[in-house]
Amino acid sequence: MRLRHNKISSVVLLLPVLFFAGTASSLELRSAVFENGGGLPARYTGLEDDVSPGLNWSGAPQGTQSFVLIMDDPDAPMGTWVHWVIYDIPKSASGLEADVAKKSILDNGTRQGMNSFRETGYGGPYPPPGPAHRYFFKLYAVDIVLTLPPGAGKDAVLQAMQGHVLAEARLTARFGRAK
Repeated sequence: MRLRHNKISSVVLLLPVLFFAGTASSLELRSAVFENGGGLPARYTGLEDDVSPGLNWSGAPQGTQSFVLIMDDPDAPMGTWVHWVIYDIPKSASGLEADVAKKSILDNGTRQGMNSFRETGYGGPYPPPGPAHRYFFKLYAVDIVLTLPPGAGKDAVLQAMQGHVLAEARLTARFGRAK
């Protein structure tokens, strides 16, 4: 099933933001190496260099104190597989460079959590042979700095930011391995 971005889904996604935060946002997430819904180049997967792709964003709402990015694969055979949890990204940031270091705390204070590979930082896609999987990059603008310890998992991050999300943007990539 191919995900489609349309004006109706944008309105539906923004309604909770407008209702709870009282501010409109046009938070957008993009990458120079793949288009929304397009293929993720092998360099960013477990087949090759296994480095994170560069990402850029714009349109953060007023009141943003930090950003959170979670990348996961809902098509994994054993349930959603988490590839990247990165949080406390400074409010002044407008993106992440490619090949983010796989360490718990980056030089600017950004923290990285545990992925489903039981490693810190980005873990590139390496699905079983078969149809392509979808990989969701979800960026959240939040009105707090989470200050969770480094290595926090997706569930802890989602719980800590509950009630603090001002806006969300999504970018989807696809990747599969031949049988």
